[in-house]
Amino acid sequence: MVLIGVQLLTNYGWGLFVALPFTMGFTAALIYGLRQPRSLGGCVGVACLSTALLGLALLALAVEGIFCLVMAMPIALPLAAIGGTFGYLVQRRRWLQQGTPAFLSVLLIFVPGIQWMEHVAAPVPSVYIVRSAIDIKAPPEKVWKQVVAFAEIPPPREWMFRAGIAYPIRAEILGSGPGAERHCVFSTGAFVEPIEVWDEPRKLKFSVTSNPAPMEEWTPYSHIEPPHLHGFLVSNGGQFLLTTLPNGGTRLEGTTWYRHTLWPAAYWRLWSDAIVHQIHLRVLRHIRDEVENGAQ
Repeated sequence: MVLIGVQLLTNYGWGLFVALPFTMGFTAALIYGLRQPRSLGGCVGVACLSTALLGLALLALAVEGIFCLVMAMPIALPLAAIGGTFGYLVQRRRWLQQGTPAFLSVLLIFVPGIQWMEHVAAPVPSVYIVRSAIDIKAPPEKVWKQVVAFAEIPPPREWMFRAGIAYPIRAEILGSGPGAERHCVFSTGAFVEPIEVWDEPRKLKFSVTSNPAPMEEWTPYSHIEPPHLHGFLVSNGGQFLLTTLPNGGTRLEGTTWYRHTLWPAAYWRLWSDAIVHQIHLRVLRHIRDEVENGAQ
């Protein structure tokens, strides 16, 4: 079911992250209680174990990496436990003995059915906005030069970047003014950012025409290419806004407009917003340090 969803239908949605763990937990509890009624704790335990074993199998078969599995577990394990609870309630009923084959058949077509409906419906992803700001002890004129292009940032200390999430390294500019092309080089490649607004030293706004992979998966293998590394988390554009503070300093605000096609969107947005915010802070802190150290 996982391979059908991610490889054939290229869905990372409700079928994969909600229906599948619930159904696995439900089915595991039903099979566990087939010969005799089991305890609630036992049913929930085997339900969660089934989902954990699926994660290990995906890792062993080079379908997914460790970090993505870790991100999926907070939603998958509770749903598996809920499925196990429902399975516990059902397996206590005597009529289950006669109806098990038909009951399990319905469960087996439930997940592919949802995956197919998602594939056909193809919901349009929302555009999300993340804003981050930092104060710098320097006037906007000095900050602007670092905003347009900055030198290489030291290796990351943040845990998520060390775990494989793509992180910014440096920024380069080709030309100046509207129409210039900015390249923000990440650990997995470069964002290509045509400049739309060049309002020196107040505002730099750009679109994004090319996105590198959002991460490098942790895996026992030398390299894997799960479908979610391409086109499932995409930046539409960004902006730097410089505001003069009363003390003569500058408030530098970074904004990113992005979309993702992972569902349930509200859950995955918690991760993507946090990742984008940490990317912002890595760049903003580097610009602050470069400007303030250069002013001394």
